[in-house]
Amino acid sequence: MDVQGLGKRIGDRVLFHDISFTINEREHIGLIAKNGTGKSTLLSILSGEEGYDEGKIIFRNDLKVGYLEQVPQFDPSLTVMEAVMQRCQDERNEMTEIEDIKLLAVQTLTLLKIADQSQKISELSGGQIKRVALAKVLIGKPDMLILDEPTNHLDLEMIEWLENYLSRTTMAILMVTHDRYFLDRICSQIIEMDDSRIYTYKGNYAYYLEKRQERLENLSVEITRANNLYRTELDWMRRMPQARGTKAQARIDAFYELEEKAHTRFDETRPQLTVKTERIGGKILEMYNVEKSFDGVKMLDDFSYVFKKGEKIGIVGPNGVGKSTFLNILTEQMRPDSGRVIVGQTIQFGFYTQAGMSARPDMRVIELVKEVSERIELDNGKEMSAHQFLTYFGFEDMTQYNYFGNLSGGERRRLYLLMVLMANPNFLILDEPTNDLDIYTLEILEQFIKA
Repeated sequence: MDVQGLGKRIGDRVLFHDISFTINEREHIGLIAKNGTGKSTLLSILSGEEGYDEGKIIFRNDLKVGYLEQVPQFDPSLTVMEAVMQRCQDERNEMTEIEDIKLLAVQTLTLLKIADQSQKISELSGGQIKRVALAKVLIGKPDMLILDEPTNHLDLEMIEWLENYLSRTTMAILMVTHDRYFLDRICSQIIEMDDSRIYTYKGNYAYYLEKRQERLENLSVEITRANNLYRTELDWMRRMPQARGTKAQARIDAFYELEEKAHTRFDETRPQLTVKTERIGGKILEMYNVEKSFDGVKMLDDFSYVFKKGEKIGIVGPNGVGKSTFLNILTEQMRPDSGRVIVGQTIQFGFYTQAGMSARPDMRVIELVKEVSERIELDNGKEMSAHQFLTYFGFEDMTQYNYFGNLSGGERRRLYLLMVLMANPNFLILDEPTNDLDIYTLEILEQFIKA
């Protein structure tokens, strides 16, 4: 696949312009960019699901592309097998071929731990739906896989299975993922979209980090030089002689290019900060003999635990085992069948759920944040305005005044995350916090939680 001068805009907003790159046979490429820069849109375009405004995409004549969407969409009334076989049946293949594909579907679903293939889509968890979508893509035997956040909602066992599968495959792969370790193990090339430009790094994620740092250091030097020269040229422009010769005009043209470079914003450093939280009393959260079942399936069986101050606890388990149910019981959003949940009087939960946030599409980002608080107290006694807090989490001025309805999926998750944090919780609960967040935001989140 050869991408030449590709451009896409949504309304007045340019997502990307004049980007070019090539994906060769067997290459495994990771695509990295900040939320809102058009990663998912680009993958949708390359898969043929969406149109573009300029440039061209040249496919090998017989190239078959398989596309795993970030959020797979299925008719909830379909069974698992019907959902996986839908495209095959729509293409009106011969009956014997359909039977062969169905056999492959059974094998693939079994590998992906989807045992009940007559179960309705509406009854599946987010991770199970992702695995059904993955099976649907794989049974098509594509030459090239386009994967948008393939590890989202998958449990650790399934991530390991997918990692092994993709490491061995001869298919070309282009993928977007927040999982840096997954990216490092699968991809031998990284493409970065930054400021509507493409940068290619011929190595894995660790190599990319090293070379990107070199690029940014060189850019910083260039901007410093441009600023020094800009002062000299600005003085000349103010005293510019009346003569409009060719040399003078060339210098004027060069001045405006220099001005653009000198005014480039470049500061990726963020001070370490923590928000002020309410004092935690002696009793935090206690669970005694808690039980919960759904349709005869036990999610919790005589579970007891006393949470302690300062604990950082990870919850792991297969998809559908009841992790989110456990969190809902813990925060008293769901009642157990039996047992007791005792929450300390001083506890203020900050609960970041898989479902995310909902808001009126015509509300601006800054308005939504100010509804929570105009100012955020920090633990060092200082304050940050809502505007400053948004900037810290990567929402630049223009994005702060964008409408919620115009935000990308990743931008919405990032906004939700900072709104949970700015409410000053002293008991933070994160259900799949890495889903849909870009790598840059994850680094901010890691730093924030560690501090």
